[in-house]
This record gives sequence, C-alpha cells and structure tokens, in this order.
Amino acid sequence: MAVEEEGLRVFQSVKIKIGEAKNIPPYPGPNKMRDCYCTVNLDQEEVFRTKIIEKSLCPFYGEDFSCEIPRNFLHLSFYIFDRDVFRRDSSIGKVAVKKEDLQKYHGKDTWFQLQPVSADSEVQGKVHLELRLSEVITDSGVVCHKLATRVSECQGLPIVNGQCDPYAAVCLMGPSRSDAKKTKVKRKTNNPQFDEVFYFEINRPLSYTKRQFDVEEEDVDKLAIRVDLWNGSNLKFGDEFLGGVRVPLKVLGQAGVHDAWYFLQPRENGNKSVKADELGSLRLNIVYTEDHVFPSERYSPLTDLLLQSAHVEPVSASAAHILGEVCREKQEAAVPLVRLFLHYGKIVPFVSAIANAEINRTQDPNTIFRGNSLTSKCIDETMKLAGMHYLQVTLKPIIDEICTEHKPCEIDPVKLKESENLETNRENLRQYVDRIFNVITTSGVRCPTVMCDIFFSLRESAATRFQVDQDVRYTAVSSFIFLRFFAPAILSPNLFQLRPHHPDPCTSRTLTLISKTIQTLGSLAKSKSANFKESYMAAFYDYFNEQKYADSVKNFLDLISSSGRWDQKSIETPIMLKEGSVKLTFKRVDGKGSCRFMIKRAQGRNRFGMKNFKKRWFRLTNHEFTYHKTKGEGALCRIPIENILAVERLEEESFKMKNMFQVIQPERALYIQANNCVEARDWIDILTKVSQCNRKRLSTYHPSAYLNGHWLCCKQSIDSAPGCTPCTGGLPANIQLDIDGDRETERIFSLFSTYMSKLVKMQEACGSKSVYDGPEQEEYSTFVIDDPQETYKILKQIVSAVQTLEQQHAQYKRDKFRKTKYGSQEHPIGDKSFQCYIRQQSESSTYSI
Repeated sequence: MAVEEEGLRVFQSVKIKIGEAKNIPPYPGPNKMRDCYCTVNLDQEEVFRTKIIEKSLCPFYGEDFSCEIPRNFLHLSFYIFDRDVFRRDSSIGKVAVKKEDLQKYHGKDTWFQLQPVSADSEVQGKVHLELRLSEVITDSGVVCHKLATRVSECQGLPIVNGQCDPYAAVCLMGPSRSDAKKTKVKRKTNNPQFDEVFYFEINRPLSYTKRQFDVEEEDVDKLAIRVDLWNGSNLKFGDEFLGGVRVPLKVLGQAGVHDAWYFLQPRENGNKSVKADELGSLRLNIVYTEDHVFPSERYSPLTDLLLQSAHVEPVSASAAHILGEVCREKQEAAVPLVRLFLHYGKIVPFVSAIANAEINRTQDPNTIFRGNSLTSKCIDETMKLAGMHYLQVTLKPIIDEICTEHKPCEIDPVKLKESENLETNRENLRQYVDRIFNVITTSGVRCPTVMCDIFFSLRESAATRFQVDQDVRYTAVSSFIFLRFFAPAILSPNLFQLRPHHPDPCTSRTLTLISKTIQTLGSLAKSKSANFKESYMAAFYDYFNEQKYADSVKNFLDLISSSGRWDQKSIETPIMLKEGSVKLTFKRVDGKGSCRFMIKRAQGRNRFGMKNFKKRWFRLTNHEFTYHKTKGEGALCRIPIENILAVERLEEESFKMKNMFQVIQPERALYIQANNCVEARDWIDILTKVSQCNRKRLSTYHPSAYLNGHWLCCKQSIDSAPGCTPCTGGLPANIQLDIDGDRETERIFSLFSTYMSKLVKMQEACGSKSVYDGPEQEEYSTFVIDDPQETYKILKQIVSAVQTLEQQHAQYKRDKFRKTKYGSQEHPIGDKSFQCYIRQQSESSTYSI
C-alpha cells in the first residue's frame, strides 16, 4: 500500500531474517531453561511471531518474514518473550531500530544487544499543541500575562492490553514552580480528540512583593510546558505512561504563538542502563526498501527501452541484459525485471531470448543452466511468482501431513535413535517420497501457462543446440522444475508459504531426505547412485531404480513443456488459502430494507460496540470463506466465494477500532477487525483476489458503517443507498494484480543509478572492443559484449533516461523541502527521519534505499 505525497507514491517494504538469540539470562528457578519466541513489531504493533523454541537459552529461529508496510512508523522492533503457561508471557528484552537507522544494517547479518523493556520507554504516537501568551487586565486594572495551552488531539497512541483510555496531564515547569492540570479521559480510543484549553499565569500582578515573587525566576526562557499522556484504564497497576513531550516557552518568540505537532517521547529515566550481554543478543538481517514512485509518464522512456529487450539483436545489447551485467548480484536485476515483464505480459519472449543466448554459449549439455546467470535467476523468480498457487495445490496437503505426523524417517545408521528401527524408518520415508513423487508427476495439467511456455522455449532451444543428446530436452526443463522449484519448496516449506514456520529439526531432516530423493528422481541422470555421497542414500535409492519412475518424469516434463494450450481443470478439492483468528460482527438487510445486527448486543445499548465483536477463527479456501467459534470446530457461517461483492477497508471512525475491513455480500456485510495492519492488508488482498471475477462485484461502497440512522461517510439516511466511494481492486484476477509496473521501473532506475560507474565502464569497454582487436583488457573482461556498437547505443539511451529521472527526483526533493513545515502533522517535531532528510536532501539524487 502506497502513501500519497503530492503526485508521488511512497512504498515501504521490509524483508527480515530472524537468525538466533544467544546468552539469554537463565530462568530464576531450578530448571534455568526458557521457552522463547520472537516478535516483529512496527512501533508497538505486533505483525509477526516466530515459533516457540523450547528449553534453550540460545534459541535458533531461522525464520524469514517479509511484508509491505502500510503506514508510517518510527521504530522496527523485535521482542524476545518467555512463554508462561500460567501467567502472561514475560518480555526478556528488545531490539528497537529507528527508521532512519535501517539503512546502516541493510542486508547485513548483525548481532544486536537486547535492551530492557520498560513501560516508560514504550511510547508511540503524536500530539497537537497550541500555545499562546497574552496580556490580561484583571478587575483591579493590573496587567498580567497568561499562557493558554490547548491540547487538541493525539494520534496513534499505543493500545495497552487491548485498551486505551487516554488523558493528558499538562504542567507548567520552572525553576521554582510546577502547576499541573489534566484533561478528561477519552474512552476506548487511541486517537483522542481533547480540544481542551488550560491557562497558566506567567507574570504575577504588581501587588506581589519582591519577597513573594522573583521576576527573574519567571523569565519565559526558563519555563516549559510538559504534556504527558496516560492510559487511565488499569485499576490494578495504576495509570500507565504512554509518552510525553516538553516544549520550552522560548519557542513562542516575539509573536507569542506556537502551533505544532510533536512526536511523543519516553521519559528521560525510562530505560534503565544494563551491562553488555546481560540480556543476551539477537542476530538479524534486515532489508528495508522505500520506493518513491512518480506518475507513469515520467518512466516511459526507460520502460519502453526495457520492454524492447526481447527484440534487440543481439539480446546481450538490450537494456535488461545490461542491467544484469552491471549489478553486483544477478538476483538484484532479476526481481524487478521479471515483475516488470510479467506486468506487461512480455516475460516469455524476454526469458526465451536470454535463455537461447545462454544455451548457444554453453559447450557441454551437462552444464546447461548450472550457473547463477541472469537467465536462471529470472526463471526462478517467474516460477516463484506465477507458480505459488500451483505449489499450494500440489504440495501443501502432503507437507502439512508430514509436519503433523512426525513419523521417524532417519535412515543414516549413525544418527538413528535407540528406540527407532532402520527398516521401519526406510518404509516411512519411501511412502512419503512415493506420494510426493506421484502428486508432482500427475500435476502437469495445473502447471501455470506462463511456466509451460517458458519450458517449451527451453526445450526447443536445448534440443536445437545439442541435437546428439536425446535427453537434453528433458534436463533443460527438469533443472528448473525439480531442482529449483519442487525440491527447495519441500526442503524449506516456510519460504514458499506452505508452512507458517520453519519445521522442527526432526521434520526438517525428513524433508531434507525427501528433497534429495525427489531432486535425483527428476534429474534423469545416467548413474543415479553416483549422485549421492552418502552410502545410505545410495542404498535407499535402489527402491526407485525402476523404469516406471523415469517414464513418469518424462511424461510429466513432456506435458509441462508442450506447445499446445489446454483449459486448466477446475480443482474440486478445496485448497486452504489463509486462516486465522480475528474479531467480527455483521449486519443484514431484510426484505423491508431495515438493518438489524445479527450478533447479540450488550443489554441496554442502542448501537453495537466492542462487546458485539466476537473472536472467531476464519478460513478461506478457493471455494468459500467460513468462520468458526474456535479452530477445528464446525463452521458457524459459510460464504461462497461467488457471494463476495467487495472487500474494502472500514474507516476507524465507525467503531473507534483500528485495522478493520468489511466483506460485502448481497444481504449483509461482515465487519472484521484484524490483529494488526499487515494482517488486515493480507486478508483484504487475498479475499479481493479470489473474488475478483465475480459477475456482480460492486463498483461503489460505503467506507464507514451505518449507525444511528445514517451512513457515517455520506450522511445518507437510507441504509440501502448505493455506495459513495469507488471500490478498489477492479482489475482482472491475474498476476498483474500483485505488480505495480511503475514501481518496478523505479527500482530498475535506482539500480542503474547506483551502478552508474559500471555503465560508464561498460561504455569504455565497448569503445575498446570496437577499435582494438587484440586480447580483451582485464578490467573489461567481466562484461558480455557481443556487438559493441549496438551495446554502446543502448548504453547511451540508458544513461540519458537515468540522468533525466535523477534530475526529476532532485527537483522534487528541493520542492518538497521548500514546502514542508517542520512541526506539521506529516512531520512532527521529534521526527528524526525528517531531520535526517533535511541534512541529506542535497546529497542524494534518488530516494530508493
């Protein structure tokens, strides 16, 4: 989800590898060990949780998490918790990385020291204050000065234990005084509207004697207003500190007025100092990306240049191929290139062109596609994007079964446990391999068309290049579909969205053995046993040393690399796409057009509120959307996919609740609250995708609820009135839904800009190769240049397009800097990332990190 900024869209995303923790302090008891898990938080909002690692002070997690960040944030935080089955889980420590510091750790494995978790330091949100100093004439005619302090509102306060009942304490502080006042408590909101004004006397009337009043102590420059936000709902432990801000009165200046937003700050003594290594440390790898995307017309020259790549002769002179040459890692180039070509429906001709060129450079058919070339990385990325649902349909049921059953499958005699039987384990493993092999080799009809078209091209190019080798038409395809698609998905199902977490060590070992065997079965190698270094694997493979397995593989490869098209069969078995626990309520429109709420309301209420939202377990399959009282119980309600007319966000004003969305049906709308902003976006995205082709989808909707006789959004009193806002996500249900073409071009521009020195070096290499016919200079030997003149021509066009975009980015930054007010709602005082931006605004020509 993008944040709009005056004709420019800002996208934020993060990829995190949570490695391991070490030296966690022991539990204060005889056992000493802890059951720890790690959470990922945007500020204080939890968006991901690892599995629990039991009985360890050095837990290894090995989990990956990535998401689009749908809102602004200050800190990316990681908390280590110790599970407690009897009480609330206790926090051991945290790592909080400021947004402006994320680039320091970009893509690096880093050990972070855990810091103590203190309620006084766990702050977020901002407050709007207005200060005004004025002269007041008293009834006796004496002139005095009074300070009016208006606490207007707060936004984004933390929710503490599911509640937020905030109030503000306002204090005028000086060398010898401290006058305190406070606002009313605002119930059940973390965006309170206070709009209260407090008056403080600054200069005492002249009737005060020198002894009673020292004028020097009342110097405005020595006074400050402090505003602290508190949560007033905790009766057991007292009010909880939510954050505060200190504003020195010298900001009033000559005008005597100050109006600004402030980020709330922790107490100065809120975080107690601890010794190094006292709480342990956590290993993380964080990749944070921020893309600033212009309107489409700005990218047209570069986009057109890239999309012509498949038709450039030779393809090594094309803009896309040049990007792969200058990037440090081929993966850097492959990801945005594949997404861009998929978006414009040109992935097959592009991949076919670069694959054909690579095959023609290959001398030995046994080494075809063995390296990490641009071709192999692009095909990997295409399979990952286009084939994810194919993996879900094919492998998820059996992978779930393996992870649930925990059958012993260890066949290495050295690693065998005393209670296990080698022959039993071999039989367990053989059955699993047989079943997975069968589901793969019978799944060809469901292989996505884009993958089949690419495999057909690989097959034809390889067969033409190596006409003597009869098997090369199979190995060219199997090296991708088995080696780079099915085998990795079996080995690490969590990385392919087949499982929520990395499997436990025992299951992981089982999947490793299965993956090795499937990979060898699919390779069609001449000597199968020789492929295994371990003698026990070679002996196990004898089970599968039959011609029927090779025939099945070839039939499968023939099917998925066929040039013919077919209609994909409808999948009769429901496939679970997403599930989780969220809160809901809903309304139904009856035949008379009146609206009644189906969930039981609290007694004495005229409208439904928090108590009417019931926690339910939701499941989404390719057939229906259901909810259940708890996981595993029968469905309380079933909604066929074809009955979903729209899925949209619900504005917070409806119920004073965050992360809400609505699933609109012909006769009722479900109002659902997700656990966090990332989960809400995920539910909206996947529900929108599965219902995208429904014939009766709405074109408009109401972004707020119908309460107290009218729609809160448009104020219409008729509950059946047509929507007042256009629905989002109205594109066809295909892969283009997930891809923003302009964003991918922006990323490619950023890469070209980063590697501009290599573009210049490549231009020099073209000139050198054109005029010098001898041995190639060493500094230019890394570039593939088949046609120096054509390559130089394209390079010149790339440099021109990139420099134009750099100038546009620089101009936008200058314009924004002139317009932006520090202290505005968008950039509150205390926004370190904005202060950093001010310092750096003239140093960089592009936004992308």
